[in-house]
Amino acid sequence: MAKHRSVASRTSGARASRNGAGTSTDVSPAAVTSEAAAAGRAAAAAVASSEATRKRIGPKRAALDWLAMLVGVTYVAWIVYYYTADVLPNPLSEAVAGKRGFSEERAYSHVRKLSELGPHPVGSDALQRAVQYVLDQVLEVQEEANADVAVDVDYFHSQPGLLRLTGALFNGKTLLYSGLKHVVVRIGPKYDESASLNSILVSSHIDTVVTTGGAGDCSSCVGLMLELVRTLSNWAHGFKHSVIFLFNTGEEEGLTGAHSFITQHPWSETIRAAVDLESMGVGGKHYLFQGGPDSWLVEVFAKVAKQPAALAGAQDIFHSGLVKSATDFQIYREVAGLSGLDFAYMDNAVVYHSKNDKLALLRPGSLQHSGDNLLPFLREVATLPDLAVRNSTFPNEFSNMEVVYFDILGWYMVTYSKYFAKVLHQSIIYQGLVLLLSSLCLTGVTGFIALGLAVLAIYLTWTFAIGFTLLVAMIVPYLTSFALPFIASPWMVIGLYGAPALCGALLGHRFGRDLLVSYLADTHVKIIQRKNKETPDQGTQEIIAVRAQSVAQWEAERWLFKAGILQWMLVLGLGTWVKAGSSYLALAWVIGPTVAYGVMETQFSPKQSLRELHRLTFWLGMLIPSVLTAFPVIRTLYMLICLIVNFDRNPGGLPEWSGSVMVGAVVAVVVCLMFVYLLPYAHRSGGFKWILGAVAMLAIVTLGLLALSIFPAFTADIGRAINVVHVIDTNALEGDQSSPRSYVSLSSLTMGRLDEEAKFMNDTGLVCGRSDGPDFANYVVRYGCKKTVPLQKDLWNNRPLLEVVSDDQIDGCRQTSIHLSTGASHRWFLAINTDKIERLKLETLSQAEGPGGPLVPVSDITGVNGWHQFQYISESTGPHKFVLTLYWSKDSSRMEGDNTSDTELLKLRTDVNSVTAEAAAVFEKLPEWCVSFGKSTAPYSLAYLAGLDVQFGGARVKHSVV
Repeated sequence: MAKHRSVASRTSGARASRNGAGTSTDVSPAAVTSEAAAAGRAAAAAVASSEATRKRIGPKRAALDWLAMLVGVTYVAWIVYYYTADVLPNPLSEAVAGKRGFSEERAYSHVRKLSELGPHPVGSDALQRAVQYVLDQVLEVQEEANADVAVDVDYFHSQPGLLRLTGALFNGKTLLYSGLKHVVVRIGPKYDESASLNSILVSSHIDTVVTTGGAGDCSSCVGLMLELVRTLSNWAHGFKHSVIFLFNTGEEEGLTGAHSFITQHPWSETIRAAVDLESMGVGGKHYLFQGGPDSWLVEVFAKVAKQPAALAGAQDIFHSGLVKSATDFQIYREVAGLSGLDFAYMDNAVVYHSKNDKLALLRPGSLQHSGDNLLPFLREVATLPDLAVRNSTFPNEFSNMEVVYFDILGWYMVTYSKYFAKVLHQSIIYQGLVLLLSSLCLTGVTGFIALGLAVLAIYLTWTFAIGFTLLVAMIVPYLTSFALPFIASPWMVIGLYGAPALCGALLGHRFGRDLLVSYLADTHVKIIQRKNKETPDQGTQEIIAVRAQSVAQWEAERWLFKAGILQWMLVLGLGTWVKAGSSYLALAWVIGPTVAYGVMETQFSPKQSLRELHRLTFWLGMLIPSVLTAFPVIRTLYMLICLIVNFDRNPGGLPEWSGSVMVGAVVAVVVCLMFVYLLPYAHRSGGFKWILGAVAMLAIVTLGLLALSIFPAFTADIGRAINVVHVIDTNALEGDQSSPRSYVSLSSLTMGRLDEEAKFMNDTGLVCGRSDGPDFANYVVRYGCKKTVPLQKDLWNNRPLLEVVSDDQIDGCRQTSIHLSTGASHRWFLAINTDKIERLKLETLSQAEGPGGPLVPVSDITGVNGWHQFQYISESTGPHKFVLTLYWSKDSSRMEGDNTSDTELLKLRTDVNSVTAEAAAVFEKLPEWCVSFGKSTAPYSLAYLAGLDVQFGGARVKHSVV
């Protein structure tokens, strides 16, 4: 009996599951009671069975089985991702495509010629050459078009305009523009005048940011459109409607080009739908990432696209405000009230808006993929009988996008309305809850407690996984010289964050599972004892305990699997509640495992023997989710890693660990969601410690590689986003060394210090650290480097001027008139203190020193953090002198005794697209992994700062202040 007790003790707890693994022994309470009558024979059989099972399935074998399942499902997901993302059509030559087909060869030649022009931002000579190239190409198409096709070309010069949007990116901001030039082409049947009454718009932008030639963003889109123009010029004789192509300028300066067209061009009144073409990288598939609000356009695209590619999840992320960016689609949607589609290239997103946006990254087949999808789509829309009634107006918000869409391996595109999605999701959730409650009612209180403990295990899984990952993520920036050491090697996040997340998930799941097993084992023992009329002897009690432990472990696996389904039902419910288009992913994770569990594991009688979960249950359950989920999840994580390079919108404004924490948190969430059905299999046959050790070893090795800097954080091709600006601060007093008048500013939009860069440059004049400036009109550098440089006279002469003309009390309201001169700049930013000013008016200043054309009529302003921002852009011939009239709020109307003289009223920055010798010297010393990054609010390489406090200190006073 002592020997029996010893064996029973060894086989209890975590190893007890070996007793029944791979056997067909009946483990029902009645069977155990029957065995209790023959305690000796049962004890001997149990010992023999346990020893045989231990030899057949040891801890290492169990661990290898589980790790094989983990690697297998990861490999399947990668294969699905690779096939979905990388399989592109063969590019067609001009000879093969012919006149009526789309040729990537022709489109590519346009992209090459535009990107060879170098950076061409608004106001540059290079942009003039780019616009002229596009104009020449469409005029050539006009001459060679089919005799029955009308190709109308308009070289459109916009009037000054004002743009205010409600999106988070544009809150508290006014965008002004003047003199923008666009090329507009309308294609339709020559002899059907009614065809010009209704049209579909295809739009993209010619201009780039100041830092890149823009092979991807968006010369690739312009080249694509030029080839579509040529192709449709041979098709449009059969159209019922026209197709308008807009090659605009000003998109990179706040969507002003699209706004000027949609509010000023006469053809815009005929537009019934809009298609915007964009690029957040270079090449790859052209993904539909915004579609709606109405579903009809998405449905037409799904019907005719040869190789559809769609990312509804990107639409959810984009509209959440997490990505601080916008496209012209917002203008067409919010200003014009049009339904539309928004496409973007997303490969190589890490080079976005940098010099590495190069033609060499444009993969063969990328343009062909776009053309093969868009050409049949435009032909289909242009022949729709009811296009005229499609011009509906929608509320000025994006939350009501009414269509769900996704593609399956690029073969087929699924679309349905969000109303149908809501009904379907609610039905699935309702049915799942009914089935769960029915099973709970059959098991009574025991079932409710068991489910509660299983849910607790899921909670602990999330808690430990996120906790472990965030702990590592906080440490990572301090192990190396860079806060984001994984940018050039994104696969490192698997070991850096995936492995700690999985370790935490395993431990949390283990603790919750042990509580569940303990409760179920005690419950089974009590049930057997209640059914026994006689008290069993010690040996029989041990046998009952061992067998109850085995039953409890197998039953716990089932409860944990069900809790995983319940977790995904919760995700499905939340997604449905917030109207997320990507909720279909959660639906797949509910339906697939539920069906697999029902087919493989359902017990049709309480007398059936309980057994461990089949591995086939897991594989069948993962089939549908893997196919639908692999691509959007991996792509989203990849895009996050790429875009986090320029995520710090105000350099130094975010803690240096924030990027690491952000990526780590997303990885932890993915692990908890995607591996919830795999975790119940990890606790078998004593293999848990080996599994945990293997995963922990992966994390340790990756951290070691990181600490040793085996893999570089950045390279020449995948660089860190930086800004080098020669700043001339006209507010500083001459000789004031605490705030030099002329200095070079070095800052980074990538989180982390600049110690490594400063060390590489070995520039003794460069001082790095935290500060309260410079404030580039609320684009604030919180952390950066400065170097004082001599102030040249010719640069000083181009400085902006703020001249107070008058300051009067009119009709009980204080009004201040200011002359604003921007010097040599056609791009300027003005921040206005909304705690002091409630209304304003802005006019151009004529040569006679009087008000010219109005830009902003008298209007109220709102602020963000106390400031309203004005952003102005024009061609080089635009106005440079303005009259700004400020209307003070009543609380700030006092003319005398104002105790807030140190409060700033205005902050002005003017930009000049010129690299001074001082800035060039810093550029030359920068390491190769630093690349300039441009955006709509970032300063050019030469920037002037000016300002005005509430008592007009530092401003030239042209007339006496009353």
